[in-house]
Amino acid sequence: MINITLGQYYPGNSPVHRLDPRTKLVLTIALVVAVFLARGFTGYAVLLAFIWCTAKIAGIRFRILLKGLKPLLFIIVLTFLLNVFFPVGGNTVFAWKFIRVTDQGLRTAAFMALRLSLLVLGTQLMTLTTSPIALTNGLESLLKPLSRIGFPTHELAMMMSIALRFIPSLIEEANKITMAQKARGADFESGNLIGRARAMLPLLVPLFVSAFRRADELALAMESRCYHGGEGRTRMKQLTYGRIDAVAALVTALVIAAVCLLPF
Repeated sequence: MINITLGQYYPGNSPVHRLDPRTKLVLTIALVVAVFLARGFTGYAVLLAFIWCTAKIAGIRFRILLKGLKPLLFIIVLTFLLNVFFPVGGNTVFAWKFIRVTDQGLRTAAFMALRLSLLVLGTQLMTLTTSPIALTNGLESLLKPLSRIGFPTHELAMMMSIALRFIPSLIEEANKITMAQKARGADFESGNLIGRARAMLPLLVPLFVSAFRRADELALAMESRCYHGGEGRTRMKQLTYGRIDAVAALVTALVIAAVCLLPF
């Protein structure tokens, strides 16, 4: 669980950190759309290079982004294997009894695995360079037009911010409980899948209790500070678009155009 980087924020003063959170939200959504619009490995290579360059500018090591792929490694590998062993067509590369692997299946498997990886890397880059408070303000500002029809924009943004904020805290709490259970002789690694699932019960119960206790303490803290939602709320830092946001939007638009126009 220590490999989960979602919700973690790396402070910095790079151009990526100084971008308006609304710009980063919109550009991240555009990047996700570009991942699905890419028609071949060349487009994915361009997107991967763009993410690597952005991480370099932000001062974040690329291995930190790759570290966030470890919790999803099982899903990525499973997607790869399903596309390999259940091909739609193509020339047979390997065949044994009912197992048949084709060149088209291998290409599709690699394409889908790379797609999932790029989706995770792109979204991680936004959360690593944007504080939860800035994300909340940016999301609330983008959804503000929906408040005219009664949509609870502030409440939704606040819930997402709290969820992101508590992911690292819950991971730390889970690690402490795991170490305490191991010190008492608990074994979480041996046995079959069902045995491991049963061994996780002593970990999940106190983790849920701790999560509910933290939620109750947060609610009391917000009530004691007279929190009553977004009505009449002011901000210490006002969101403003700058020249750097226009440059980032232009560069991202050029990258997405290149990805969409590249051949298969």
